[in-house]
Amino acid sequence: MIKYLLYLIFIISVAFAAGSIILSSRLRTRTKSSVFSSLLYFQVFIFTFGFYGIWGQAFIKSILSPFISEELLLKFADISLLLGLPFLVFAWLMFLVFSFDISGRRVNNWFSLWFLLLNFSALISMGYFITRKDSIYNPILMEYYFIILNLVYSFCAAYIIHFPGKGHSLIHDRDRRVIAPVIFIIMIAQCTPLIFYFSSSSAWPGVLFIFTFFAGNSFLPVYLTYGVSQPPPGTGQVPDYSFKEFCLKYEVSSRESDIIREICNGLSNKEISDKLFISLQTVKDHTHRIYIKTNVRSRVQLINLVKGNIISGQDPGVKWT
Repeated sequence: MIKYLLYLIFIISVAFAAGSIILSSRLRTRTKSSVFSSLLYFQVFIFTFGFYGIWGQAFIKSILSPFISEELLLKFADISLLLGLPFLVFAWLMFLVFSFDISGRRVNNWFSLWFLLLNFSALISMGYFITRKDSIYNPILMEYYFIILNLVYSFCAAYIIHFPGKGHSLIHDRDRRVIAPVIFIIMIAQCTPLIFYFSSSSAWPGVLFIFTFFAGNSFLPVYLTYGVSQPPPGTGQVPDYSFKEFCLKYEVSSRESDIIREICNGLSNKEISDKLFISLQTVKDHTHRIYIKTNVRSRVQLINLVKGNIISGQDPGVKWT
């Protein structure tokens, strides 16, 4: 029965992987945003590890077990998993980058370099350890490597998404409160079967782990496509924000909100200065602070950001022309 169930789980795994990658690609194409490029790369890397590192082990054990000794079989399985781990490292990196981007935080230029340096150092050390020690302990070592780092990076991603930065967040607060805990719950559900896998003579924990791995990693593209209360920018739908809520979200002062209205109405700095009875330099200073708070670099970007966050015509002071 387990044999036929594995065939079914493999077909389901292919469906989850293909569907998730297609949805991520559509999000990137539709929004033209680099944020969803990192989501797409995460999907590609995580499912490559899934098929190469996880299913590769299953195929090696099922195909080669009648022909070689158990010790050599375990060695082949360990090498297969070890060679798949670099894909997992890149997947974790893209996962964190995506979390930073979607929450409006800036990623430090050195972050990726240090992340890869530390993780590949750990992989090299583990590879050296595996070649020196009895293979009986190798699967347990890699099992706990996956469990610990998966939980750590999932917690970091959930924290980053739940507590957004001051930049332009691409998801609604309600969606953050859904995505952040679900991400961590999914990772716990993935890691729990692994804890019992080597302590149990049954194959069921392994089957459950494979299913939760592929199903869980499909959550983000599915939710961002079908479940969000605020669609990603560029989808043709406008989220239900008022201008007041927009100003509260970006901590815009009353005077700065007046300037934003006039910028959206198409007035120049000089015209805003005359209309609001303030100096031209004051207008420029306020505009500069507005750009910093909203993480934009030009009037056009600011106008698009405002339009993307409030319903057209909801604020009587803004004329959408």
